[in-house]
Amino acid sequence: MVTLNVSELDGVDRFRRLQSTLRDRWKTIELFDNSEADILIIPSLSIDQRELQKVEGCEHYEERLLFSLMRLRNPRTRLIYVTSMPLHPSIIDYYLQLLPGIPFSHARNRLLLLSTYDSSLKPLSQKILERPRLLERIRQAFRPEQAFMVCYNSTSLEAELSLKLGVPLYAAAPDLQIWGSKSGSRQIFAESGVPHPDGSQRVWSAQDLAQAASDLWERQPTLQRMVVKLNEGISGEGNALLDLRPIMNVAPGEASSAKRVATISDRFANLRFQASQETWANFSGRICELGAIVEAFVEGENKRSPSVQGRITPTGEIEILSTHDQILGGPDGQIYLGCRFPADESYRLELQQLGLKVGRKLAEKGALERFGVDFIAVEQENGKWDIQAIEINLRKGGTTHPFMTLKLLTNGRYDLSTGLFYSQQGRPKYYIATDNLQKDRYQGLLPNDLMDIIAHHRLHFDSCTETGTVFHLMGCLSQFGKLGLTSIGDSLQQAEDIYNRVVKVLDQETRSDSQDFPSFSDYAFPLVWDGQFNS
Repeated sequence: MVTLNVSELDGVDRFRRLQSTLRDRWKTIELFDNSEADILIIPSLSIDQRELQKVEGCEHYEERLLFSLMRLRNPRTRLIYVTSMPLHPSIIDYYLQLLPGIPFSHARNRLLLLSTYDSSLKPLSQKILERPRLLERIRQAFRPEQAFMVCYNSTSLEAELSLKLGVPLYAAAPDLQIWGSKSGSRQIFAESGVPHPDGSQRVWSAQDLAQAASDLWERQPTLQRMVVKLNEGISGEGNALLDLRPIMNVAPGEASSAKRVATISDRFANLRFQASQETWANFSGRICELGAIVEAFVEGENKRSPSVQGRITPTGEIEILSTHDQILGGPDGQIYLGCRFPADESYRLELQQLGLKVGRKLAEKGALERFGVDFIAVEQENGKWDIQAIEINLRKGGTTHPFMTLKLLTNGRYDLSTGLFYSQQGRPKYYIATDNLQKDRYQGLLPNDLMDIIAHHRLHFDSCTETGTVFHLMGCLSQFGKLGLTSIGDSLQQAEDIYNRVVKVLDQETRSDSQDFPSFSDYAFPLVWDGQFNS
């Protein structure tokens, strides 16, 4: 059990008192979204840096919250956006020119960009805390009575920053982040009555992990595979697959429990890791630091990976924001590549109901702001879908910026009765989004080069038709040949066509023979994923 000393308890109490002022300032969702405010954006990826480095181009992922610049469409909003390294001016101009009905100069005057000028592999929040003069400049930039701070994820670093600046943090408190871990998610699912795969509690050693796997096999003797997960892995990078089929000679009923545990322990050396450079030696060393769980692998011929996103407001209201079908890739279909909005109509309303159950339980625990729930859906013989919850994210994820881009650009609304998003003109909107459009041939393209291509081929988002593509992660392009985009259409087919045209144009402009990134038509539903991990 973790115990806090007196000074730490005092800090937690002060943090919660400061955070409670959000409830007093904004009584409703509408007021919170539309009132006059100074918003401090701290896009710090305050997670285990060794796990983060498994994501190529992760040093540019502070750009994923740049959709927040579209909040400047409210002429009374001011933004302070802090990054580790300065952002390219063309990237900022690109976002501000997307704002409908707002003069560029007016929006730019309400935006303050600050940087630590520190590219080291430390969380941005830590870099800011190490710079007292920068802290003071940030503090002087906002009106305390009208300000709040948002972040990618909330840790003790963000809580300390909130206290030092005297600005409330709109995110789940750091001590509640356990509910967004693998083991904490399972507990929330159990308490809220949401179906989820059988599995273990968190363990802290490889030996205990082998025992937990043996116990799970005893409960589920027909299991063929299990998923081993670091408790705080991201984007599926901390997962591994344990194949039981080669060791059926020690299955329940065939051997003693002790022999089964020993055989499973030996089998760990043959785990199939999703992260290409991962090894059992390294993975097992992380277990004592982060903890791990083992979980039944969800089998099925036709499987999908849908998700639901919600928000817990300062007043405790639960708001469902969106549903998605996630598009996964990598060696075993585990790496998050992108998403389709909305999720399939055959189960999106059920996702909403399950999301509400999880949101209510999280609100009871005291959580705040964004949450997401990932699922595995397996089609049954009767055509219905068996839906199992896999994981809760108490942070902004890969589906956050595409949906918020759509919402802030169109000022539309999400309809719970249909699970669709409607623009102000009453048109349902659809999109396909990715963080992982990556090809070697794109390396060397500068942000200005991309702007030239966008303008020449008219790939940009058209505010009149409310269709087109919005680009992000442009800082990744030159070094890693990696780009993010959200292609918005009046149907999923139109969104897919828009996406594929972008890829075709970029390929033509770069004229290389490197291997093509698959078009989203290659992932057309229904999907059959052999050996896919639970996310």
